[in-house]
Amino acid sequence: MEATIRVLTIITSVLGTGLTLWSIYYFITGLMSLKKTEDYPQVPASTRFAVLIAARNEQQVIGSLVESLREQAYPKELYDIWVIPNQCSDDTAAVARAAGAKVLECTVPVKSKGDVMEFAYEKLSVLGYDAYCVFDADNVAEEHFLMEMNNAYQSGVRVAQGYRDSKNPYDTGMSGSYSIYYWMMNRFHNQGKAAMGLSAMLNGTGFMVASSVFEQLGGWHTKTISEDLELSALCTLAGEKIYWVPKAITYDEQPLTYEVSVKQRKRWTSGTLQVVEHYLGQLFGRGDGASLDLIATMLIPTYQVLAVVNLFLSVLLCGMVIGGRFAVLVGVGVLLCNLTFTLFLSLCSGIGVLLLEKKWNRNLWKGLVMYGLFLLSWIPITIDCHIKKTTVWEEIRHTCTMTTKKRTIAVRY
Repeated sequence: MEATIRVLTIITSVLGTGLTLWSIYYFITGLMSLKKTEDYPQVPASTRFAVLIAARNEQQVIGSLVESLREQAYPKELYDIWVIPNQCSDDTAAVARAAGAKVLECTVPVKSKGDVMEFAYEKLSVLGYDAYCVFDADNVAEEHFLMEMNNAYQSGVRVAQGYRDSKNPYDTGMSGSYSIYYWMMNRFHNQGKAAMGLSAMLNGTGFMVASSVFEQLGGWHTKTISEDLELSALCTLAGEKIYWVPKAITYDEQPLTYEVSVKQRKRWTSGTLQVVEHYLGQLFGRGDGASLDLIATMLIPTYQVLAVVNLFLSVLLCGMVIGGRFAVLVGVGVLLCNLTFTLFLSLCSGIGVLLLEKKWNRNLWKGLVMYGLFLLSWIPITIDCHIKKTTVWEEIRHTCTMTTKKRTIAVRY
């Protein structure tokens, strides 16, 4: 028994130390997000953009996105909107054309969004665009998005992530929790990393990559279902910093139900694990600050699993040390205290980001109350993905329309 206790003590001490150091790093990142980043100088529009939108059965929402892009405060001759329908059984292509987009039908087998983007880049790279902006079909773009990316590009930025806002934060508790999660990513991750001089993270939509970067990478070649994180890894390995452009705002539709949320988060987590398998060794090999910072992000699923393992080992250790009939009671008490602290911390961080981002609204109460449970529900999803990864990019239907004329924009000027 004593030997077992010693072994468990060593294991929990090592795990606890590692988890604590990881948490301290992200706490510092969060604190640094309070530092205001410098705006990019306002310069005349001159960057020629290709706007890429992969779309699968998105006829209900694609028109709103194309409309918002056509209404950009940016010269029409300097950008083209390309919708790339793939595996569609509806009228996505026709609706996109009617809204004013150019349509490039995807004619290759598609297992991931990256396959669609690779196909589009190969077809369009001969047209001489300076940079590519990527959106999801359910998005709506704030009217200054392209101008802000132009300002960044003309300042020397070659890879950039914009601000990911929410179309439907008040619909359900789940959509509210997602909205809070993305506001947290914007503020505590991307804003914090930018303040520290580190890279932001490409976050699936609302980002820009220069043609010169794709030329350096040999094209768009991603092989996982998490093309955004993989592209972040490829840029880091190529020595390209990912800049944060918070005034380039995109509105994104959030899942309304737990079932859809699980499907989406399984894809994200499985994709992250795929990226770890392919790029962890290369990033460790570089050993620079940018690579180690990205590794910390890539290991979030591993952190979640190790945190659960450490918690249960700690509960077991307490029970063994105390012994007797109170062992189970103490173990349950330790478990409940940890869960209560986690929920409380989640609530406080949620309130904090709503205040910092000026998103406070009483209609968000469902999302705020659910937020801690939303984060905790990621644990079984992560454990399941470690056992059996999702390898196919599954369709998620979008239905929330939002026109530029109806939305209220909080522009940060």
